[in-house]
Amino acid sequence: MSTVPEPDEATRTWWDATRDRRLVVQTCGSCGHAQHPPRTLCTGCGRTDALGHHDSAGTGLVDACTVVMRAPDAEHEAPYVVARIRLPEGVVLLSNVVTDDPQAVRIGDPVTVSWRPLDDGRALPIFRPAFTPQEK
Repeated sequence: MSTVPEPDEATRTWWDATRDRRLVVQTCGSCGHAQHPPRTLCTGCGRTDALGHHDSAGTGLVDACTVVMRAPDAEHEAPYVVARIRLPEGVVLLSNVVTDDPQAVRIGDPVTVSWRPLDDGRALPIFRPAFTPQEK
């Protein structure tokens, strides 16, 4: 499996939540700014003492996407979708949209979180279309 960074001071809470298959968003309790990836300071107001994490709805919209047709290594099976997912909480995650029809994924498509397990109990958030092909 691909190398995934070890948790650090800024990301530990986020990674720990993935063990429970919870998608959390870091939010500043002072200014309300939401950010991803997690950091040790608020990029909205600069505070370091007011950051917390809140459960995400686990839904989002495809903000941008591309279909990778040639895998970079044997661990990836092409074709697959790499996408920016805009969550309703205001942050953007770079992830995969997992579907049987990668060419059908479009900007603006609704998606819902799913999980790709990692060997150490953590999981990577991936997304699946939140519609059936007939609805599109």
